[in-house]
Amino acid sequence: MGRVVLFVILVTVLTWVAEGQNQESWAKRVDTGKEVVTTLQFYFHDKLSGSNPSAVRVAQADGTNNSSTLFGALMMIDDPLTIGPDPTSKLVGRARGLYGSAGQTDMGLIMVISYGFREGIYQGSSFSLLSLNPAMDPVREMAIVGGTGLFRLARGYAIAQTYSANANGDAIVGYNVTIVTYV
Repeated sequence: MGRVVLFVILVTVLTWVAEGQNQESWAKRVDTGKEVVTTLQFYFHDKLSGSNPSAVRVAQADGTNNSSTLFGALMMIDDPLTIGPDPTSKLVGRARGLYGSAGQTDMGLIMVISYGFREGIYQGSSFSLLSLNPAMDPVREMAIVGGTGLFRLARGYAIAQTYSANANGDAIVGYNVTIVTYV
């Protein structure tokens, strides 16, 4: 009986080790049998300044420049996603889409963005975020409403926390994402 218990424990530990070796350092997947829960941790680099910005203003309302919140400004983005806050850390994907200033009295950004990945088993997969981002809050929660590839029929949430920001509007934002999909 003791040998059977020892054998079961050994097989369980070896299975966990084998599964862990197939995981990315910035992403983890747990298959529950009915659903897959994926957690991702990465950094979003939104650069408005310099000769090669990753975010550009494509539209604005007449009064946008007179608004303290830039109400009415619409930005198109193609932002790198990296495993660390350093812009030269490993690139794992890109965030493409748009965000606009939707708050007249506070900095509320409406985000419509696809986060596409190009690394490991996530290569070619993306998730879509459609949510209000209260950008001045230290920690924000936003809704994930769908996806493609491994994230097909995704639902979940993203927790965002600003790592750094400057007067030019450039920002590095840390993301912790939880996505649930079906097996």
